[in-house]
Amino acid sequence: MVGLNKNILRTILIASYIMIVALIIAGVSALFSYLNTGADRSTMLHTEIQKVEQYLPKIDWEPLQNEGRPMDQQTLNALQSNYLDAWYVKQIAYKTNQTAGIKDYYTDSARENLYDFIELNETENITIEATTLKHNPTLEFFSEDGQLAVITDRNVVEYKRVFKAESMVLETTEMASYKLVFLLEDGFWRIRHLVKESADIYDNKTEPISVDNLNIKGINYYPQANPWDMFGAEFSADTISKDFKIIKEAGLNSVRLFVQYDDFGKAHVNPIKLEKLKKTLDVAEAHNLKVVLTLFDFYGDYSVMSWTLNQRHAETIVEALKDHNALLAWDIKNEPNLDFESRQKDVVIAWLDYMIDLVKSVDNVHPVTIGWSNAQSASILKDKVDFVSFHYYEDLEKLDNTIKTMKIEIPNKPLVLQEFGMSSYSGFWKPFGSSEEDQANYHKKIQEQIAAHNLQFMSWTLYDFVKIPEEVVGKLPWRKNAQKHFGFIDEKGNYKPSFNYISKE
Repeated sequence: MVGLNKNILRTILIASYIMIVALIIAGVSALFSYLNTGADRSTMLHTEIQKVEQYLPKIDWEPLQNEGRPMDQQTLNALQSNYLDAWYVKQIAYKTNQTAGIKDYYTDSARENLYDFIELNETENITIEATTLKHNPTLEFFSEDGQLAVITDRNVVEYKRVFKAESMVLETTEMASYKLVFLLEDGFWRIRHLVKESADIYDNKTEPISVDNLNIKGINYYPQANPWDMFGAEFSADTISKDFKIIKEAGLNSVRLFVQYDDFGKAHVNPIKLEKLKKTLDVAEAHNLKVVLTLFDFYGDYSVMSWTLNQRHAETIVEALKDHNALLAWDIKNEPNLDFESRQKDVVIAWLDYMIDLVKSVDNVHPVTIGWSNAQSASILKDKVDFVSFHYYEDLEKLDNTIKTMKIEIPNKPLVLQEFGMSSYSGFWKPFGSSEEDQANYHKKIQEQIAAHNLQFMSWTLYDFVKIPEEVVGKLPWRKNAQKHFGFIDEKGNYKPSFNYISKE
């Protein structure tokens, strides 16, 4: 019995030894494979920074005519990637007053100045939120041994917000030029030397775009079966075509469509979604309808570090559609003033301001507006937009004075009543709601106001909906059910009495 126990024990020990050796070999093999297949640098850093998803400023290289050795495209791409990483790491460091990641993108001598600056800011309780929006680098020199590169980055647009004790003390945008020397160390380009050669205040004034022929008589549109998911799996060009035919025959000339930032792939716009959006504009053109396209809907992050991602989203869509015959105008954001309290009013306005610049830099033909949720916010950035859009779901008796006040505050821009409507829901969750007759009377009266003030308009909306996503109005059933019944056509396809007043004509 004792001998048997010894044999069992010996077997267990041998098996354990074999398992430990196998695990060690597997670990070494995995490490060796990792080191030899080119690890993602972001996973090697304790900062876990992934610039590709976090920081995408516009960068335009001058044609390569540098002194020294010619640089191939792969090397240039690596240099660019490490250069933008260095900017991003520095911006994170200035925001947090932490030095994490600096040593990975700056050489020993270059990082000392950054460390001193961060230490001083921490002592003075100063933090900086910053981002660059545009770079224009020129490769000046590339050494014969491939270890040193010199670039000049001209007209770098850099937006900054400086805080002391969490109170903003400065907001500015610079246009600066930098001279940089890079060294190739451990397979990565690190900044060895950085000098700001010049800097001026950036003037982000944009040229106005003509709205002389603007004549909007339209409607906000979603298909009845898939509202707020228009470009998803249930996308149907045939359904949209039938609806656009109804809209055109009702005497309207335009539709407002919405791009949801996350749904469209954020900075990296989903080509399938974009193709569906193009098809929708094709259908609009076939029915002689124009499109006001809202670039951001269901989006509420205006943080400075996200600006470049947002701009790449807008740039991709604007570049793809700017020459389409059905396009009428760009609407930067749907109801951004609803985010003033939660996201800080000045941050939201700055985001809008620079997004207008971005859109107009890509398309200087089609006018730009902002879809404010009320008349009170409509004068914000009035000098940057080409026409002023506002939504109105308030007391209809006050609309006349509201419009008169707006025309005093905004005397030189067309006014578009971009959303308005009344729900015809009156049921269990809202027993004292409005009827279809009430809805028809509402649209009759508001069209009279529109005609009296010569307003342009886009009503809400063509259809009653069966389902409303919670993101639209939340979970409360009395809000969801009311939201379902703003349409001129009911769930069964019947025209409601309000359809008689879908247009002022």
